[in-house]
Amino acid sequence: MIQTPRRVRASFHPLVVSAIEQLTPHARAVSFTCPPELAEEYRYQPGQHLTVRRIVDGEEVRRSYSICAVPRDGDVVPTLRVAVAHVPGGLMSTYLTEQLEVGDELEVMPPLGTFTCPARPELARHHVAFAAGSGITPVLSLIGSALGREPLSRVTLVFGNRNAESIMFLEELEDLKNRYPARFHLVTVLSREEQDAELFSGRLDADRIRRILEVVIPPATVDEWYLCGPLGMVEAAQEALAEVGADAAHVHHEIFHAEDSGPSVVVDTSAPPEAVVTVTLDGRRTVVEMPTKAESILAATLRARPDAPYSCTGGMCGTCRARVVDGEVTMTKNYALEPDEIAKGIVLACQAHPVTDRVTLDYDA
Repeated sequence: MIQTPRRVRASFHPLVVSAIEQLTPHARAVSFTCPPELAEEYRYQPGQHLTVRRIVDGEEVRRSYSICAVPRDGDVVPTLRVAVAHVPGGLMSTYLTEQLEVGDELEVMPPLGTFTCPARPELARHHVAFAAGSGITPVLSLIGSALGREPLSRVTLVFGNRNAESIMFLEELEDLKNRYPARFHLVTVLSREEQDAELFSGRLDADRIRRILEVVIPPATVDEWYLCGPLGMVEAAQEALAEVGADAAHVHHEIFHAEDSGPSVVVDTSAPPEAVVTVTLDGRRTVVEMPTKAESILAATLRARPDAPYSCTGGMCGTCRARVVDGEVTMTKNYALEPDEIAKGIVLACQAHPVTDRVTLDYDA
């Protein structure tokens, strides 16, 4: 009998920064050199992200950044390039956009993420993306791959920004228009700069997306949808697409920003446990006692297994995904998992809380 191999947990490796490009006044593209011996580990699918780790003021900070390069067949080593937009007060983004220099070394985890869509060269598909701000980052990789690997397919991108100066990857998008003039249609929507057409002046809210679907993009012609950006924009697009009957199985989404979940939970580790969680990680089982069910399973796990995978801790990146083998949990938020994954018992450990007194969680499944 053929057995499915156990999933090996990705670990961090030091990578050297090979190039830095200023995309806008507040955003950079950062490229890394991938050593040949790590080439297979760092091969990625369009839409995936890299997690970067750094110690800031004695505290470990992790953030995930989407890959904005298109994988090319035949490359000996993959091209690793991510985009970073400055977030006011952000420890990692401030360092990467203001202090990082070529030649510096960063700890980087191999690619992760399920915001992907495998290429089908034999099909003639219509790919449509709604992106806002830095949400263009994974979308650029997805649409570039679709245009390059599916010669019969076409792409429409609706891209929302504040103004023309804030548009990331403008040169790359213009290049796609020049290379695929008959197959790539770019629609630019600016919220703080007037354009000739009122339809394209303003925020990408539910009403504007509905009108764009009525006037520009007949939903019946679309095979795959991609939504990426702030939570409000993604939810507005999901609402509009549900109204026109878009098949949810072909609506791919990723959240780039959501409001904070609120104050952290104070935990008395000397208190008797309210729940006991058994965690399998890299083939090793660890029993974790949780003094309160109010804290996340990830937070409790990190006390015993600091090697447990995580990044955003906000339910957006999916790095901490694991499968519930026994017991029951509830999730506070979920912006990363699809309904079919949840049906299979997959949860986000950073958002998961025990419902039953005993839970078994498998990170390797």
